[in-house]
Amino acid sequence: MNVILFGATGMVGQGVLRECLLDPDVQSILAVGRNGTGQSHPKLRELLHGDFLDFSAVESELSGFDACFFCLGVSSVGMKEENYRRVTYDFTMAAARVLVRLNPGMTFVYVSGTGTDSSESSRTMWARVKGQTENALLRLPFKAVYMFRPGAIVPLHGIRSKTTMVRISYAVVGPLLPLLRAMFPRYVTDTERLGRAMIVVAKRSAAKQVLESSDINELS
Repeated sequence: MNVILFGATGMVGQGVLRECLLDPDVQSILAVGRNGTGQSHPKLRELLHGDFLDFSAVESELSGFDACFFCLGVSSVGMKEENYRRVTYDFTMAAARVLVRLNPGMTFVYVSGTGTDSSESSRTMWARVKGQTENALLRLPFKAVYMFRPGAIVPLHGIRSKTTMVRISYAVVGPLLPLLRAMFPRYVTDTERLGRAMIVVAKRSAAKQVLESSDINELS
């Protein structure tokens, strides 16, 4: 299986990349981003690209893939809706539209979040924009599309978030997260299980298109 990965330098993306590198069924990974991952591996190739609204200059690099794991995203804290939508909706759809044209047999996995509003009518800005993004992706003619909606995510294997607020939060509650994961599997997962579950749905599919933390934990 050949995988293209967006957001490989973020907390979730780091976990997904780790599991892809470890999985024997993943033959190659193309990590697309503005910055390098800092990793070197025979299966990993990196494509540095600055304009996530226009992939025309690198289209020749984006074909021949079986799955896309789209882990690119930002926190909505302190962001205006226009800016948040640009990253969350516009970046995602620009990439997805190119990929579905070049790889119609691809499985597309999008990292959303628990609380996303599929009705697109929520007063909560991020939930509404995420819902719009999910619905737009589900309308594209990929072989399969899956929405991953994790709640709290435990970072494992030395993985850290790039977001200062998230790092502080995990420093405070981090020791409790493994316990919370055991007590509340419906709301808590970890970077390892998240990455493994993505690979599972890409290889074998899943019974439903929207997967919450409990579904992610069961798959992995």
